[in-house]
Amino acid sequence: MPIHYDMPLWRPPSEANSFILQATLGCSFNHCSFCSMYRTKHFAVRPLEPVRAEIQTVARAYPDVRRVFLADGDALAAPTEHLLAILDMLHASLPRLERVSSYALPANLLKKSVEELAELREGGLTLLYYGIETGSADLLRRITKGATPEAMVTGLTKARRAELRISATVILGLGGQEHWQEHIDATADLVNRVELDYLSTLQLMLDPTIRDEFHRKFREPFREQDDRALLAEQLRLIERLNPPAPLVFRSNHASNALALAGILPRDRPALLSRLQLALAGGLRLRPEWLRGY
Repeated sequence: MPIHYDMPLWRPPSEANSFILQATLGCSFNHCSFCSMYRTKHFAVRPLEPVRAEIQTVARAYPDVRRVFLADGDALAAPTEHLLAILDMLHASLPRLERVSSYALPANLLKKSVEELAELREGGLTLLYYGIETGSADLLRRITKGATPEAMVTGLTKARRAELRISATVILGLGGQEHWQEHIDATADLVNRVELDYLSTLQLMLDPTIRDEFHRKFREPFREQDDRALLAEQLRLIERLNPPAPLVFRSNHASNALALAGILPRDRPALLSRLQLALAGGLRLRPEWLRGY
């Protein structure tokens, strides 16, 4: 039986070679004004039987699968027992499986107890992709994120106590020209309060279908940052990041004008040097036609 995905289908860039398994469809929140990923879908937890059939199909065709990503945008909204059943199926059918990952909304980590999160980790879910976007309480309200900085710190701390690995993202340009310093400084402050494994930056790119909504919810004229201003945001962020543990930092997502990679705080001088060179015109930026989500 071939797998027929419920489109659109999204995954993190690092899951390009993973088996994508739709444990849920859509996003249970689906109100973030900057995100159009699941606007055409209604949220649902998929029944176990079609999920089991897809796992068995993939196991027969690709028995050496090592990585699985649980889609869509909100797999952790499913009941813990449901997710544990899926994890059991995966590990029983794919003997070389090394990693299972999923997106995590702030509400997911608040609703599940540390014990539930630890159960999921013991069941084989090891990595969560988490959108911080910004550490500014005001901007979080403006973009309808459905979370506060304190709530995110609480949820991320719970995930760390459960020994889950976290790959977080922030969005450069989210404060526009008026609020960029507040955006960057508050984001650095939030990141410095939690222990993450990975941190990546994306650049704000608004799908035409939600652009008007984003501007309306922002409650004042929103003036987008140009590439030079976004590089300055990146530089200010890296200057202010002092994570409690070594942090793998990346800006290699296709939305970024400049790809960066390093470990903070160790590689801070090299990252800042590269950014300063780019600001001086000494590095070629990714052409706009090659950028996207």
